[in-house]
Amino acid sequence: VILSVFYEALCPDSKYFLTKQMLPTFMAVSSILEVHLVPYGKATTSKNKDGELKFDCQHGPTECQANIYHACVVNIIENPLVKLQIVTCMIQDNRFPRDAMLKCAKQYKIENTDLIEKCAGSEHGLELLKSNGEATLAIRPPVTFIPTVTIDGSQGRQASILKNLLSEVCKAAGNPEEIKNICKS
Repeated sequence: VILSVFYEALCPDSKYFLTKQMLPTFMAVSSILEVHLVPYGKATTSKNKDGELKFDCQHGPTECQANIYHACVVNIIENPLVKLQIVTCMIQDNRFPRDAMLKCAKQYKIENTDLIEKCAGSEHGLELLKSNGEATLAIRPPVTFIPTVTIDGSQGRQASILKNLLSEVCKAAGNPEEIKNICKS
């Protein structure tokens, strides 16, 4: 089951979803889940007169910076659980995005934060956010609420996905043997 989460780093609804639905669901059924985290939301991308990328984010410039840190974590951390744990940790308190990343990386024993910092302060971080924007804008029907979550590419029943993700994942998975005990509850 492929789960894509289109979210914003300073959005209270995104914070709630990642902490109360996404992480617990992943812990329960990680064996059947592939998670794509797409920080961007209702931002816009443009270029200034020098051709440099710039972003305008729903919750201001700090959110743009936090989205870039999230995008870099998602890009650099390979372990799916650790990636989700760090992003979920960061979204709890993103007012100072760099500090949040450093604190959460340390909490989950990620030694090499230099790569993440280098990414967030470079063209690479901007390009990651731009491509997240393109992915977000490509969703059909278009995103109206953040977070928007797709299961195997479909927005399906958003209200239910946002409130009871595990149940929706179980339905999408069709109750494979390996998670039968979890899904029957």
